[in-house]
Amino acid sequence: MPTITAFASSPDRGRGMARDMTVRWALEEVGLSYDVRLLGFAEMKEPDHLALQPFGQIPTFEEGDLRIFESGAIVLEIAGKHAGLLPADGARRARAIAWMFAAHATVEPPITELESARFLENECHWQSEHVAMVEDRIATRLEQLSGALGARDWLEGEFTSGDLLMVQVLRRIAETPLLGRFPDLASYVARGESRPAFRRAYEAQAEVFRQLTGQD
Repeated sequence: MPTITAFASSPDRGRGMARDMTVRWALEEVGLSYDVRLLGFAEMKEPDHLALQPFGQIPTFEEGDLRIFESGAIVLEIAGKHAGLLPADGARRARAIAWMFAAHATVEPPITELESARFLENECHWQSEHVAMVEDRIATRLEQLSGALGARDWLEGEFTSGDLLMVQVLRRIAETPLLGRFPDLASYVARGESRPAFRRAYEAQAEVFRQLTGQD
């Protein structure tokens, strides 16, 4: 049974935004049971964890002799070994993998830059200009993504690991006007969140926060 690492006290307060959520979702989609090792922030910087994740982050993935890090790489490993996340056809499989890379390398960077600008530059005189510039870049990416999705439910017609990563990236702006400008993408995210595997992963991560805080 594979073991993943996750925050013992997640900054997202159980909202399914921490990176282990992506891996949990993939494991649920393929029906693979897994263990979770919860880590505090201090433990993430200790030698044992740094041997697994040299940047002191989560998640990591261990299965037998396999020890890897980075959520996208972990999802690709899961999708490659278990049916349910990648098409069998070679060309369509390659397209699905391309969407995985697009989610993390093309769509997500300006979104994380926006988060940093909003929360870390409050006292900087250039904040408003920086935020506006990054929002324009995000809008451009969303328009391009909307065009690629078209009238389909999923990017390649059937749900793949490319959709899993893309939906999880878009969830970072789901409650902002940015995504609201693209109803088709908002519906795309809602479809992803309605999948039973997503709900199971979300509840598993949320339960960690509930146990930590004693909330129902």
